[in-house]
Amino acid sequence: MQPVALLLLCPLAAALSGAGGPGGGPGGSRRAGHFWHVTDLHWDPDYEAAAGAGQPCPSGGPRAGPPAGPWGSYLCDAPWRLLLAAARAMSGLLPRPDFVLWTGDDTPHVPDEKLGEEKVLHIIENLTSLIKETFPDTKVYAAMGNHDFHPKNQFPGRKHRIYNRTAELWRPWLSDASIPLFRAGAFYSEKLPGTNARGRMVVLNTNLYYDQNDETAGEEDPGGQFQWLEETLTNASRADEMVYIVGHVPPGFFEKKRGKSWFRSRANERYLEIVRKHHRVIAAQFFGHHHTDSFRMFYSDTGSPINVMFLAPGVTPWKTTLPGVNNGANNPGIRVVDYDPDTLQVLDMVTYYFNLSRANMMAPTWEEFPAWEEEYRLTEAFQVPDGSARSMQAVLEGLWQGRLLQLYHQFNSVSYDLSPCEGPCRLDHVCAIREVDFTKYKECTSSTGSAIASVGLLFFCFLLGCLSAQQVL
Repeated sequence: MQPVALLLLCPLAAALSGAGGPGGGPGGSRRAGHFWHVTDLHWDPDYEAAAGAGQPCPSGGPRAGPPAGPWGSYLCDAPWRLLLAAARAMSGLLPRPDFVLWTGDDTPHVPDEKLGEEKVLHIIENLTSLIKETFPDTKVYAAMGNHDFHPKNQFPGRKHRIYNRTAELWRPWLSDASIPLFRAGAFYSEKLPGTNARGRMVVLNTNLYYDQNDETAGEEDPGGQFQWLEETLTNASRADEMVYIVGHVPPGFFEKKRGKSWFRSRANERYLEIVRKHHRVIAAQFFGHHHTDSFRMFYSDTGSPINVMFLAPGVTPWKTTLPGVNNGANNPGIRVVDYDPDTLQVLDMVTYYFNLSRANMMAPTWEEFPAWEEEYRLTEAFQVPDGSARSMQAVLEGLWQGRLLQLYHQFNSVSYDLSPCEGPCRLDHVCAIREVDFTKYKECTSSTGSAIASVGLLFFCFLLGCLSAQQVL
């Protein structure tokens, strides 16, 4: 077993030792484009009625808590007022983005029997209308979340009426070529808008790989999506294109609960294989599902950082019910990504947040919405030049050393959980970011003693001219 510290020791060395492609560093003209990434809206349509009657919100379940506030509650999913506030903030902050990423999860955290297929589609339709009205002339790349189906999580790898009806709702955003693909499995690929001929968006239905999806249990490649992804990336390489991969449920592990993964083991392994094989055409990956603000690193067989996945915070403030998660709520968050249109290199990110506690102390009016504040800018907060794999590897190093850990931990919950992150907390976050692979993650989280004892070797890495991680091992 390889001690985790040795894998984390020389991040800059690994980056400098030859990680080519988009993750290897900045390039191009650095002429910035901008797009929104919004995820996990989780509208609770019954919130206002329950709050008005002095009853708990349905999405809060049986948990006791303070009275539901006018703008939302940390125990509950989002009321319409909060979603409208997010839409107005996005329109005011960046009214003409190049495009919008919307990575799913629209319905509340309530039992299936309280929803039904028609209610799920009604919620998707209402949120689709809200985004269309907010950005009427903007291309939106929308992915389905595991809550955007009935029963939840049970996405089939074949045609389904929910896929058909969602495709019709999203028809203004989908090309004619994407409609049949979406109807068959809720995934698709399209060129980015504008004059840029090199950019391509690949939108996945990773709910097919979710370990709670009984519909696809035992299937090697549900919907043929893995084969399609390989072909799409191969064709992108031949056409000299760069690609963003977008989805809802990410591979790897949840940083706030040790050992909690989402993908089935073989699907996780296959996804990693594809990213390693095609990393030179993948500029970045964007996912949701966690409701938290984090990222995931991808490495070559020799330990060089080759790609990064950004996990955007959710708009819902809902506190997770996963056993063992402490302070599992978050303030609502939305994000602008600055990128180079020529290379799709991520240049920067600005995350805006809604201080729910403060907003609920204000008198609610439909005319006056509390402000969404800039929480942080990636390059300024973490002192990196951009959002490349090399830069994010440097951020990971700062987390392991401790100098960036508390700042990252605050951002992880969108400035909700301000408690110290020490010991197991640090290991859980670092290992989840560093090890998307199931076996290596297990080794990482069980290597506490040797890892801490070995961290001093970091300085030898630099003294020896930044040997690669493979050479040190």
